[in-house]
Amino acid sequence: MVINKELLEARKKIFDKRPNFVRLESWRYDRLAESWRKPRGKDNKMRKQVSGVPRLVKIGYRGPRNARGLHPSGYTDNIVFNINDLSYLDPGKDAVRIAHVVGARKRTEIISKAASINIKVLNPGKEASKNKGKEKLEIARGAEQEKKDVDKKKEMNDEEEEPIKKKEVDKS
Repeated sequence: MVINKELLEARKKIFDKRPNFVRLESWRYDRLAESWRKPRGKDNKMRKQVSGVPRLVKIGYRGPRNARGLHPSGYTDNIVFNINDLSYLDPGKDAVRIAHVVGARKRTEIISKAASINIKVLNPGKEASKNKGKEKLEIARGAEQEKKDVDKKKEMNDEEEEPIKKKEVDKS
C-alpha cells in the first residue's frame, strides 16, 4: 500500500528532470570517481558555469519539501531504539526503521508492539519472519488442541449421560 502517492509522483517528476551531477573530468581520468565534488579552481569552467560543461549542484534542483524524507512506500521514515519510541508515531503517516544497535530480543518486542498498533516496520529482519512462522504453528497447534479438548468434553458428557439414563430406566 502506497500512501502520499501525489507527493511521490511530484518527487519523481523533479528527479527525472535533474541532471546527473558528476565530478569534473571524471570521464577523462579513470582514477577519478564520478561522485560529485565541488569545483574550486581559479579558472575552472565548471565553477564558472560555462555552457557545454556539466551542471553544478544548486538549490533549485531540490525536491518538494513535503516529499523529502519519505520512504518509497510513502511513509515517513523514523528510527526507533525502544518500545517507548513507538508511542509518538502516527500509524497513518509514520513507518518504523529499527536501529542497527537494537538486539534480537528487543527487536521482537518492538515488532510485536508495532503490529499491535498497526505501524509498518521497514526492516523487520529474519527474526520477524521466523516468529510469524512460529505464530502460525502455534495458532495451528492451538486450534488442534482446542479440537481435542472439545472432543474429550463430548466424550466425557456422553459417558456421564449414559449411566444416568440407565439409572432412570432401572427405577421405573
